[in-house]
Amino acid sequence: MSTQLSDADRASLRSLRTIADYQFGAGAGNALFPTDEPIDIRRTSSGRPRQIIVSGTRVVTYATDGRFTLGYAGGERLADALESPAYRVIVGDDSAPFVRDGKNVFAKFVQDVDPVIRPGDEILVEHYDGELLGVGRAELSADGMMDFASGMAVKVRDGKH
Repeated sequence: MSTQLSDADRASLRSLRTIADYQFGAGAGNALFPTDEPIDIRRTSSGRPRQIIVSGTRVVTYATDGRFTLGYAGGERLADALESPAYRVIVGDDSAPFVRDGKNVFAKFVQDVDPVIRPGDEILVEHYDGELLGVGRAELSADGMMDFASGMAVKVRDGKH
């Protein structure tokens, strides 16, 4: 893990912060990639940023479609930085143990959802008491999650460890 960033890494970080602000909202870039912690940008063989490690933990993966996929640590950082209900799907006691284990969320268990969520969005799965349970990708729109009695609402990628 490098504590001194190269000029290329500093330029990449500025760009990655801007992308995070666009994808998740203002302040997300600084929350995910703080200036006061060691950051390691792992690159593909072509030199493109791929994994971003902050303080020894994977925060995000920069996908080939130009969007971030969250690791649990990135979800924690966003949960602290973004005001609820931003990018959140709220579940109850029935789903909590399953989400922690990395199992998917089904529509019938969704209690509340940020109304702007669209299929494909990276989201946070929280218990109604505010505990972050996992991170994943929305499979339904916010309306679909609230209206449907069956079907997968969130493909959980990483549950609470």
